[in-house]
Amino acid sequence: MKKIEELKWGPSGLIPAVVQDATTGEVLTVAYVNRESLAKTLELKETVFFSRSRQCLWHKGETSGNTQTVVGIKTDCDQDAIVMLVHPKGPACHTGARSCFFEEVEGI
Repeated sequence: MKKIEELKWGPSGLIPAVVQDATTGEVLTVAYVNRESLAKTLELKETVFFSRSRQCLWHKGETSGNTQTVVGIKTDCDQDAIVMLVHPKGPACHTGARSCFFEEVEGI
């Protein structure tokens, strides 16, 4: 089991967080966390990210009500990315889609 301090934070102090539905395995979104947002996620048991565009913490669902209850967090073998296993309450995407991953890439 890894501690927050043991994760390999990027030069900007962030690491990517893949958010996955704990029940279905579906990837819901990819966001970024810093030490503070990950600590807040652990405290609240809900996803809290770092918004790169606004340069502040972002508690998913704070205004929409579409929260994500965190039931597990795993890191990869290099400790430079995490997967958050969640039970979503509502859609993950700002478009209203269940997942942010719904656009097909041409040519496959």
